[in-house]
Formats: sequence, structure tokens, C-alpha cells
Amino acid sequence: MAKEPILEMQGIHKRFPGVVALKNVGIRLFPGEVHALMGQNGAGKSTLIKVLTGVETPDGGDIRLGGKKIQAGSVLEAQDLGISTVYQEVNLCPNLSVAENIFIGRFPMRGPVIDWAAMHERARVALKVLNITVDVTLPLSSYPVAIQQMVAIARALGNEGQVLILDEPTSSLDEDEVARLFDALRQLKAKGIAILFVTHFLDQTYAISDRITVLRNGELEGEYMAADLPRLQLINKMVGREIDESAYARQAGVAGSETSGQRAFLSAKGLGRAGAVRPMDLEMRSGKVLGLGGLLGSGRTETARMLFGIDPSDSGTLEIEGSQTRIGTPHKAMMSGLGFCPEDRKTEGIVADLSIRENIILALQAKRGIFRFLSKKRQSAIADEYIKQLGIKVSDAESPISQLSGGNQQKAMLARWIATEPKMLILDEPTRGIDVAAKLEIMDLVKEQCRKGLAILFISSEMPEVLRVSDTIAVLRDRQKIGEIPGDDADEQKVFRMIAGVES
Repeated sequence: MAKEPILEMQGIHKRFPGVVALKNVGIRLFPGEVHALMGQNGAGKSTLIKVLTGVETPDGGDIRLGGKKIQAGSVLEAQDLGISTVYQEVNLCPNLSVAENIFIGRFPMRGPVIDWAAMHERARVALKVLNITVDVTLPLSSYPVAIQQMVAIARALGNEGQVLILDEPTSSLDEDEVARLFDALRQLKAKGIAILFVTHFLDQTYAISDRITVLRNGELEGEYMAADLPRLQLINKMVGREIDESAYARQAGVAGSETSGQRAFLSAKGLGRAGAVRPMDLEMRSGKVLGLGGLLGSGRTETARMLFGIDPSDSGTLEIEGSQTRIGTPHKAMMSGLGFCPEDRKTEGIVADLSIRENIILALQAKRGIFRFLSKKRQSAIADEYIKQLGIKVSDAESPISQLSGGNQQKAMLARWIATEPKMLILDEPTRGIDVAAKLEIMDLVKEQCRKGLAILFISSEMPEVLRVSDTIAVLRDRQKIGEIPGDDADEQKVFRMIAGVES
């Protein structure tokens, strides 16, 4: 193993308006190693890659390749320097052949025309390096995502790069496809290529990585040899923070304390979706909160989207109130008594150009259908009722919802679904991007709805929030449910130990 890094970033600073994205961050990549870059959302991973590949210009720090100071001004310049990137979404042309995708922009020529025979042969050789044998003359769309990823890697390596960056390359792959990709990465390691592997999957991190760098809140937490860093320690380093025990402590009388919660509203057996969520069992009880515990990438959002029919399940069975059913669309979910507040409030939640009133009644009107239109007077009455009930701070319900604070927008999203009189609410990151006081208000509203008999699926990256409101915590890791912990018996360490596969 080389003693000197092929690439080194030192003291990298990057500031955006109002935000310090990177503060004195560094990373070292060694030839013949897979180096995992780990961290939660907002840790700075994407910004660091953008700085390295010339998408963003750093405000300070040095980048050295082979001991020489460099600064790429664009992705193209980075490629010319020998730094290639393969992104989560395959950025190729599905209508072109495999060979054309590998050599696009640099076709082998014979005089004024493309040398097709040479290109096809060179494409076969490029893929053989990755232990892949396919018909390179067929359209890229003929092959599964895993093969497309290999083609993207082959294209990246065609630039004779020394450094390969893989940004969440396995997010859309199943287990067999991941195994094939990792076989290819081992081939590349043997050739001395330095690989930067960005992922949220713990199992994959330890399956392929030699070295791990952890970022937290835009700062370097540390660099470690993978063999010397137990999983639990890695998790603690990723999520480490000062915890306000008084604000987040689990309180007596949490959700469901005023209901027996004996009736199962929803029961799932072996429910899953290929490439997104492995088959799992889930049970949602009326008047109870089921929290989903897991790190980013564990499958929490994918589970929520599957249950609400946005990305329907393709395996297992589902019962609602004792009757077997299938939720294939969000409309079917609504008619079955489900409501869903999505993770991305700005793009999937609020309709910024509509008023607060219109946003609140949106789901109710959709549930009623176009032939049972609510009058504006009735809409206003409903909106005013929930504005008062949820304490939404607003001067006029006819104002655009975009004028509200993040916390009040989130309350309006809750109002939208409560207005449909659901029997189950799915809340995906309901407190993201809002201040501490608003977070506590939202969580209190969650508990209040639960006391009224709603079954609630609660998802949050903030483990203390999950612990505070949940009657039971279903723990996820790498897109599968690995166990459950009763809320009264749960704490952060127990959840993280389960995620890490450490016996209690």
C-alpha cells in the first residue's frame, strides 16, 4: 500500500450566503484504496466533491494531485487532470449504444469518419477491465441500472484517470448488482486506482472500504482505517452532537396514552419494493406512534412512499382494518384513510403560489372529487378552524403560503391532512429546517393527534425526536427492517447498537 496519497485536500473552506458549508476540511486518497466519505445530510460531502471536481471554487485551502497543486475550473478540467466522477443518477444517453456512451465526445476516427469497429473493440476491452461482457452495439437502455453504472465507470476510466469518485452509486441497485459493482471496484483497486466512495449504507461501507473519512456539520471529524473503526463508533461520530435533555427527553403520557391502541389499523407482511425496500413486516395501531429509526439511506423515506402508494410495493400483503388490499396510488391511500406529509416540504408539500387556505383544503378537495366542490366560504371555514386549532401564525388565510415561516408551513401541511379525517398519518421529517421551539410544537401536535386515535408513522433524522414521541421504534438498516424496540425501553445507544449489529 502506498505511503503517499495520490490526492490530498487540505484546509478546504467554502461559504455560501449565510452558510459555512466547509470549514478546514481535508481528505487523502491513496492508490489502490477505496475511501468511504461518510456523514449525515448537511455534513458537506456534496460540497467537498463539487470543490474537488471544479463545480465550486473553494474560498481557501489546497488540492494536490501527485504532489502538485491543482484547481479544476470545471468538471471537464477535472477529468483532464485524471479525476472522474460517476453520479447516483446515470448521466448517459440511453438511446445510444453502450460503445457510443463510453466514447461519446472522443470517438476513434478513421480519417473524417468514426471507426466503428475500433470503437466496439475498445469498448469491449474497457468493460472487460470491469469483468463485464455485454453486446456493446445495443442501446444502453437494453441493460439494467447496474450495467449502466458499469458503463459510466468505464467511460470515466477512459480518461485514464487516477482518481474515481462514486457518488451514491448503489442507491438504485439490488444486492446482486451491488456485488457485481464491488467486484469491479476490486479490479480497479488492483490496478492502483484511488476510489472515493460516497454512501450512506453501513454494510456496503465495511464490505468495500479500506479507509473512512467522516464529516459532520461541514467540518472534518476524522479519518480512520475501516478495520480499526467499529460500526457503533462510526455511527456515533456521524451523529455526535450536544443533546438538550430537557427539550428532548421522553415524557410521561406520550402518544397513545389515552387510547388502548389494541386495534391494528394497518398490517403489512413481507411488504417490499425491489431496489428500494426489502420485504418487511409492519403493524400500525390506532392511537399509537411507530417511529422509524435508522441512518440516512436506511430506507425510511422509501418505506413511507411505498405505504402511501407513491412507489407501490411489488411483494408481500397489506391489510387495512382487517381487509386485504393493495395501495397502488396516493389516491387509493387517501381513500383508505392515509395521509402523508413528505420529507421535502418545498417541492413535494406546499404549493408556493397558492394561498394558505388553498393549501390546507387541497387534499380534502382531491379526496371529495371534482363533482363535490367545496365552496370558498366552506374552504375558508375549514382553513380558519385548523389555523386556530394548530396555532398557525398567519395574518390572512388568503396570503401565499410561501410567506409563512418553515414551522408554520409544516403546521399547514399537517392541517391539510388532518382536514381529510385520516385514520393514519405518515410524517416524513416533519421538523426538518425549523427552529427548536417550532420542533417542539410540531411534536406536541403529533402526540395530540395520536391521543385522538390516529395511527402515526413518524420519521426523523433526529433520533431524540423519534424517541420522544414513539410507542415502538422499528429499526432500519440498509433498506431493511432489522428489529423493533419498545419506546419505553429505547434510548439512542440501544437504537444505534442495533443499527451497528452490536448485541445489547
